[in-house]
Amino acid sequence: MVDFHFALFLLHSPLLKESFLLSFPLLKLVSSSRRKQRKAHFAAGSNERRVRMSSPLSAELRSKHNVRSLPIHKDDEVMVTRGEYKGRQGKVLTVYRKKWCIHIEKLTREKQNGATVQLPVHPSKVVIQKLKLTGSRQALIDRKSSGKVANQKNKSEKFSEAQVSAMSTVD
Repeated sequence: MVDFHFALFLLHSPLLKESFLLSFPLLKLVSSSRRKQRKAHFAAGSNERRVRMSSPLSAELRSKHNVRSLPIHKDDEVMVTRGEYKGRQGKVLTVYRKKWCIHIEKLTREKQNGATVQLPVHPSKVVIQKLKLTGSRQALIDRKSSGKVANQKNKSEKFSEAQVSAMSTVD
């Protein structure tokens, strides 16, 4: 296996990038071992949990911002899409990173002694209906959408008209 730091150096070197990718087409920088993935998940720090606790955006927000999902935020308005409480909407009260869950405004249960408790919901089981936009969050949306636009532009200009016509004649 190629040394990790050497691989990173080559990936960031524009001159050697193409020749390196031709000689090592399947460079794996992340393990596919289930045991290692589980360890990384449960031992993740708070900053990593923030990213892992992302929720998809609604179709309306997705088309508006050109972003598929974002890390869940405290005052976002969400709708539950899976489970017993499917279809229920409310505002996110807390993002409980330690327990990998969020608490939603109107999702409560009454205990035997009469106390009400918030029900935990995993962020992947909700859809964000309304975003709480802050400066840093807007910057994140802009950064993600600009990358998507550039990627779509590159895909559409993959082959020129002459190349396409030349390919159609090949049998």
